[in-house]
Amino acid sequence: MDSLGIRCFSTHNSESYFRSDTIQKAIDYNHVLGSRYMVMASSQPGPGLDGWKKVADELNVAAAQLEGAGLGAGYHNHQLEFTPVNGVRPLEIIAENTKPSIMLQLDVGTCLEAGSDPVAWIKAHPGRIQSLHLKDWSRDSGKAYSVLFGEGDADWKALLNAAKDTGGAEYFLIEQEGSRYPQLETAKKCLEAYRAAGF
Repeated sequence: MDSLGIRCFSTHNSESYFRSDTIQKAIDYNHVLGSRYMVMASSQPGPGLDGWKKVADELNVAAAQLEGAGLGAGYHNHQLEFTPVNGVRPLEIIAENTKPSIMLQLDVGTCLEAGSDPVAWIKAHPGRIQSLHLKDWSRDSGKAYSVLFGEGDADWKALLNAAKDTGGAEYFLIEQEGSRYPQLETAKKCLEAYRAAGF
């Protein structure tokens, strides 16, 4: 990474690495990589909204230790976190029950697939969307996640402006989950589309 000039701003970690008996090992790895955030990329909540509150509590405890080590804590959403439980989206429980310093890393594609508005989510949580996965999604069932950046349903101009102006975005990760092109060509085309859009 160093020889290529690539920086690792954050890492994805399972919930198990946020526990008291494993977090130090994860901190050590993140320091080696030079990352700024340790993001919980998946969790196994118990039933109902109380299960999600326990995930939030776990994040708060871990965040205190991470901050002492010079790292920020974050949470990455999938469709599950935007799918209502008893009328409440679990990510709302995470947002409302965690410290404001905990990043809410937004995966745009999964937010769209779950029927939520990513721009509205960003505006409702100012300063907490320090990072986004710029993954497009199409409601066309034959395309879904196979579309390149800019080919799906995301309103990227509104979304990225909201991320920069309100969300507190520090960096973006362009993500794509298998397109009609080879991998490196896919990455090149997504990056070209991002730059062509003026970002």
